[in-house]
Amino acid sequence: MLRTALFVALATLAVFTFLPFWRYEAWWVRSWDFPRLQLATIALILLVAEVMLLRFSSPSTWAVIAMTLLCFFYQAWWVFPYTTLYPKEVQATSTKDETQRIRIITANVLTPNRNAEALLSLVRKYDPDILVTLESDLWWQTQLDKLENDYPYTVKCPLDNTYGMHLYSKLQLTNSQIEYLVESDIPSIHTLASLPSGRKIRMHFLHPEPPSPTESEDSTDRDAELIIVARSVADSDVPIIVTGDLNDVAWSETTRLFRKISGLLDPRVGRGMYNTYHADYWFMRWPLDHLFHSSHFTLSKIQRLAGFGSDHFALFTELYFEPGSVGNQSDLDADLEDWSWAREKTDIPGLNKRAVPEPENPQL
Repeated sequence: MLRTALFVALATLAVFTFLPFWRYEAWWVRSWDFPRLQLATIALILLVAEVMLLRFSSPSTWAVIAMTLLCFFYQAWWVFPYTTLYPKEVQATSTKDETQRIRIITANVLTPNRNAEALLSLVRKYDPDILVTLESDLWWQTQLDKLENDYPYTVKCPLDNTYGMHLYSKLQLTNSQIEYLVESDIPSIHTLASLPSGRKIRMHFLHPEPPSPTESEDSTDRDAELIIVARSVADSDVPIIVTGDLNDVAWSETTRLFRKISGLLDPRVGRGMYNTYHADYWFMRWPLDHLFHSSHFTLSKIQRLAGFGSDHFALFTELYFEPGSVGNQSDLDADLEDWSWAREKTDIPGLNKRAVPEPENPQL
């Protein structure tokens, strides 16, 4: 009976481990990209149980242990870059020239959450140059407008469909646009922010729809939005930052494809996972809120902030513009197969990378 239970547990683990090999975009396949750390932990626990309870005189025991080890190492391989054992992808800041600094808080507020004061307290404490909120509706806008004395540059898109978005900035914003890249009710914000030094930064704020039984049946639209932005920024040589709740984990194939095509760096690599969701369940957390940037920047600080009533934690990132201090350190280079897959993901009627605003080229 015990042996059968262990075999069933292993079979279930194996299915959930290798199901994402199938590039089928249905939510019930793509959702298994998320809990890789949890599955690796389950594999380790199962391995301990097998060693303690199975007879090593049986050849099947060795086959079971080998399969469990395979599941463990495969899952661990995906999350290993987001540990301190892995080389850092983004170099630590070596300058303290505050005219070249940009600090950003990315916060999914959870529309029905009414603890706005807790978020405002975080803003006052960490003093970001830019605050971007996701899921913010008109009620949240009235609360966030209290910041306007300190954050005079704003872009507001209040919606009651959980895809509202607000941008509050101390830095001057120019050529700001709200666009609906893939779906008519899901916005994104695109703008050019000016550092105190005068350096202009191209910025994209995203919140695509997740694959889930209550949202979208597949990941097609989410993937298309991420990759169309990646293809757009790949053509630019200006400093770039992309941030938001991407509804995808840092280690998924789609996010890796985004990084390959865009050439942007992930400051979490070699530093930690910074799991921002789910704030209420410590055992079911993964990194859904992201910030990627071009190689023009080095990292001073990245931090998951205290909870404020949302199902997401806010993410605080402090970067310095240091061109020439470090080359693109990413080990994710796009090959022909990647570019082919990227074109396939964005092969949607009417969708083209030219739909993504290029705020540094407003005439285009």
